[in-house]
Parts: sequence; C-alpha cells; structure tokens
Amino acid sequence: MKRFSLAAQLTGVVLAATLAAIGCKKENSDTLSPQEEMQAATYTSQSEVDAEIAFDDVYDNVMGVNTEVGLGGVGVFGRIASSPTGRTASVDSLPPCTTVTVSPQQTGAFPKTVVLDFGTGCFSHGHLRSGKIRTVYTGPLREAGNSATTTFDNFKIDSVLVEGTHKITNTTNLTSGSNQRQFKIELTNAKLTHPNGDYSEWAATRTQTQIEGNGTAAPADDILSVQGTAHGRVKHATLIVIWNSEITEPLIKKYTCRWISKGRVKTVREGLPTNTPWVAILDYGAGTCDNQATLTINGNTQQITLH
Repeated sequence: MKRFSLAAQLTGVVLAATLAAIGCKKENSDTLSPQEEMQAATYTSQSEVDAEIAFDDVYDNVMGVNTEVGLGGVGVFGRIASSPTGRTASVDSLPPCTTVTVSPQQTGAFPKTVVLDFGTGCFSHGHLRSGKIRTVYTGPLREAGNSATTTFDNFKIDSVLVEGTHKITNTTNLTSGSNQRQFKIELTNAKLTHPNGDYSEWAATRTQTQIEGNGTAAPADDILSVQGTAHGRVKHATLIVIWNSEITEPLIKKYTCRWISKGRVKTVREGLPTNTPWVAILDYGAGTCDNQATLTINGNTQQITLH
C-alpha cells in the first residue's frame, strides 16, 4: 500500500518557518495566515495518511490470521514477494517474535477471540510493532453479517501508540446474486500518539468492495476499491487543526502491492468555506504499483515518496 511512514515529513511542502510563533490554534473560527493555512493543510493530509497506514495494517492482520476467521495469508501472515514492491499471500511467514492466541480453539466455535502479541518489539513487513491487538470475531469474516472488533493493549507501530476501536463487518449483499464481497470498516475513538506528544485523532467509515478475485479462495488476486469519509484532529507542535476528509476517487488496494496504486483523498480544515484554496489533494497515481504520489495545495504540487 502506498503510504507515508508514520514519522514522515512532506519534504518541500512544509514551510521552513518555525511553528513556535504560531501559537495554539484550536478553534475552527480562527483566521490563519497563508503560511499557517499551508502548514495546516499539509498536516491534515499527513494525519489522514498516518491513520490510514496504521489501521490498514490492523485490517490486514485481522483478516490474515487464518481461513477460519478471515482470508488467511495477508498482513504479517503473508509472505513478502521477492520484488520490493510486491507481496504474495501465503500462510508461512508469521515472524517468530509474534505470538497468536486463539480462544476457544475448537474449529467452528464462535465468538472467537484472537490475540496477536508482538512483545516488546517485532519487525516484519516493513514495520516495527509491539504490544497486543485483541479481536473478537462473531463468525467467519468470509460470511455476510459477521464482524470482527479489535481493541489495543499498548500496541505501537513504528513507535506510535495506537488506540481506539476498529470494526470490520461483512456487508456483502447476498440477494443481488453476485459473489462480490463487501466490507464496512468503522474507526471510533482512534488516536495515534507520537513519542514527542504530537497526535492524530480519527473517526472514519470505509467501504471496501472486492472488484477482482471474488471467485477464488486465496487472496493473492484480490483487488479492493475503497471509499469513505473521515473526521479528525491533529496536533503538530503548537498547531492543532480539526479536519474532514473524503475519498474523491476510489482507492485501489491490491494484496500483491505494498501501496495504494490509484485514487485521491481530499482533506480540508473544518470551518473553511467551500471555495477555499486550502484543500489538500493526495493523488496516488493511475494504477502503477509504486511508492510515488502527489500532494497539491493551493495550486502547488509536490512529488511525494511514501514508505
């Protein structure tokens, strides 16, 4: 999935002036200078992507545990392909520093609780994770109507503390006669806290529709189209910004690619007029599996390398 690293800075976009002189802007009615608006737009986009990274990782790991509760073979359970941009789905690569506990262990017994314990630090699939994620499955996620709700126990990804509730529900329409899977993802009370005290708060709803690979059991050929909106608040040094985001062009997620390969996300500071120039547009490209994207704010476009 194409992404910022959780500690990334948008090189060339953030203005060089120090934030210390800005002061703490908490109210949407605050009037910001053009410099402050550029910084606010930049940080809202980064906050959106940071949250997308962390909770997409959670989604893949919840789905990847095994074929009884999910798809199996994705996230930390999937093999990394020889290509630096790709990955394959295979249930053989769970890192030895990760412990998986399933209760009850009996096949077909639900609700089922799965705890992924990354200990004090476990590096795999490009990220350092620690702590635990705990997921309660009402039934197999392959079946319509079932859900998986995840909470966190001192869980960190790349030193960023992850909090909140992550819920996946299989919302596939069985009456349509189609085997096209669909999942609803809901994030409530989500928060990412960096070691320096900066944070991002996030509430989001995503709809993932499987547009390829529905007829096969293995997820390696699965391609998902993602749509949705989010609302958040980001603190960066002394600047606090409340923002809204919308996926304006569906994000295309392939299990064989490390990054989102296509789609656009718009973020904007809450309270700005509809015709504001201070909208951040993150464009993931036209479908190529690479780590390049563009960020456009007030007519200024920067090439971004995502990690």
